[in-house]
Amino acid sequence: MREQPAGGVPILRLGDVLVTGLLNELDDKSALAFTDELTHRISAEGARGVLIDISRLEMVDSFVARILMEMTSMARLLGARVIVAGLRPAVAITLVELGIGLEGVETALNAEHGMAALGWHQRPQPPERGTT
Repeated sequence: MREQPAGGVPILRLGDVLVTGLLNELDDKSALAFTDELTHRISAEGARGVLIDISRLEMVDSFVARILMEMTSMARLLGARVIVAGLRPAVAITLVELGIGLEGVETALNAEHGMAALGWHQRPQPPERGTT
């Protein structure tokens, strides 16, 4: 597993899936750096999937929505499937009210569901020794 900061955003590699998250609002400079690093990593590492966790974002405005749509399009062109996970209900309502549909962006309720959609499944934990 390798971590690489991209405009302050860590990108982790789990097998052939890249996992990242947006922790706060992006400005133009950090969005460009993040997009550049993510697309470079997809290409260089042959990632087949990308999970972007946005559960910590209190708000997704039209700028962030556009960045997510552009990243998804770029990743698809490079052969990777992107899933955006953790969209808060209030954020979803606001996006719909603003007419922002995140066209082309696949979403999941949370990171666990997103990873499962990308083919990752959590292994059952073995029972602890001494317990039945």
